[in-house]
Amino acid sequence: MQLLNDEQYLLDLLFRHKLINGEQRKMISLKRDLQRQNLMVKMRDQGIDKSEVHIDLVDIILSFNLEIPDKAGEFLSEEMIVRLIAEDRGLPFKKLDPLDLELEVVTKTIPQNFAMRHLLVPFEVRNGVLQMAVYEPGNLGILEDITRANQVEIKPYMATKTDINRILGEFFGFQKSITNAENQLRSPHVDLGNLEQLVKIGSAKEISASDKNIKAAVSHMFNYAFDERASDIHIEPKRNKSLVRFRIDGVLHTIYELPKVVHSAMVSRIKFLARLDITEKRRPQDGRIKVEHKGKEAELRVSAVPVSFGEKIVMRILSSEVLFQDITDIGFNERDAVVYKEFIEAPHGLVLVTGPTGSGKSTTLYSTLHHIASPEINITTVEDPVEMVYEEFNQIAVQSAIDVTFATILRNILRQDPDIIMIGEIRDLDTAANAIQAALTGHLVFSTLHTNDAVSSITRLVELGVQPFLVASTLLGAMAQRLVRTICPECREDVLVPMANLQGFGFPLPDKPEIMLQRGQGCRHCRGTGYYGRSGLFEIFPMSDRIKQLTGQKASASEMQTIAKAEGMTTLKEDAWQKVMSGLTTFEEAVRVTGSS
Repeated sequence: MQLLNDEQYLLDLLFRHKLINGEQRKMISLKRDLQRQNLMVKMRDQGIDKSEVHIDLVDIILSFNLEIPDKAGEFLSEEMIVRLIAEDRGLPFKKLDPLDLELEVVTKTIPQNFAMRHLLVPFEVRNGVLQMAVYEPGNLGILEDITRANQVEIKPYMATKTDINRILGEFFGFQKSITNAENQLRSPHVDLGNLEQLVKIGSAKEISASDKNIKAAVSHMFNYAFDERASDIHIEPKRNKSLVRFRIDGVLHTIYELPKVVHSAMVSRIKFLARLDITEKRRPQDGRIKVEHKGKEAELRVSAVPVSFGEKIVMRILSSEVLFQDITDIGFNERDAVVYKEFIEAPHGLVLVTGPTGSGKSTTLYSTLHHIASPEINITTVEDPVEMVYEEFNQIAVQSAIDVTFATILRNILRQDPDIIMIGEIRDLDTAANAIQAALTGHLVFSTLHTNDAVSSITRLVELGVQPFLVASTLLGAMAQRLVRTICPECREDVLVPMANLQGFGFPLPDKPEIMLQRGQGCRHCRGTGYYGRSGLFEIFPMSDRIKQLTGQKASASEMQTIAKAEGMTTLKEDAWQKVMSGLTTFEEAVRVTGSS
């Protein structure tokens, strides 16, 4: 019996639980057949094969985009309906998270055609019992056939059709590409990585087929990374396998374990797309790939480095949505927003952004330049490498091999009549001196330094050899930043914490025995982590007269920090605590990012 096409059962269930009202129920019954035809036409126009379409009453109900009675602005969703049916039929509901599933279990348990026809996803074997996601609870009899064929007990769960189709498409598509490539490339010899590579030369037909499969596998991997909001893709060769890992919200997740035999082919495909030398396997190489995903462009910055068992590839995903943000939305408090606005509206001077790798400096600088950019302004950047190509900027890439360095470019860049200059990083005295010179001659200069806090940027410039009076006369101010994971909005909860548990970490705590904070419980939306997305922590100070005076006197960073705080600077610790108190992040995350002292 097809419960998901049983009109009386499904509409009664939704009406009984107040997810639809009487008028909506009548409308669904009257327009059911017409809406089915409209959906069929829409899918046909999208090029979807009619034989692959499974339109049921749930699809039809969802197509009406119904607002839930007495809940303004909340609309009926597929997950609400399927969860309700699962509860009514006494089945557990399963939110299928691709990062929790094993490729082998999903793709090797039942045939692809059978899984897609009946909408089934085997997702885990636990204590000898196969956990199986199903969509149609009326088809549970099919599971008995699978039980007999595989001699394994099955525990059914209900899942949404969207999740099941997505998992089957991604996993079987990737697995088929990898398996076909593995069969084409399989060699009887032992792979000894970089030490000794034994190669079997395939026929032209084999090479062509293998190349097609690898192309498909790489495309699947890219799509998967974008769908999962990954910021980096790692492809790591091991002794007997190859790992694919994604960094999501700053944390690495293992996604695939691939046969070692396909590793070199995938690396070659990626190097080809990035216009790298495929034959060069002994030296590090850098390149970039421009891709389009769901109508939006993004760039992948590719780094290839030889390691013990082959070449490791790391790809940083750079999208305009991430790099070009509204500077009012990146996490500034009220005071810092005013100070930073004064920096970027200044006619000339030097602005420094400091922090470790991965702290969001590039996002801040690109967002700033994007905010300032206009046809009347000439913006020139010097980067190593260019993070993302953007036509409103004149971007110059450092090429050390031909002596195109930060310092040499800066010596010539003033002839290009720039208004605003962005230097990727100040690493040495030559670069620092040229940046100071540009600021002195009427240009607004942005750059980065690797220091732990904002005030230390002054002492760092002096240590590089810049005269203190030049720092005092050109530096507008500096900003240190970090990135913290933000609490998942779907599972946030209040938690009462004893103040004794928070002491000793350097945060400005109130004088009370306990305090109400927030945390994420962990849910399907955040994959059980309690966090979803990231935000910035900032420490910004302007060069006041007193700070300029201390700079000229070669005062220590701690002395200048004391004055800056007295003049209103919010330290990273204080900003982190404000964001903990506001419920943006957790105390544990603030400690992790800012340190325990």
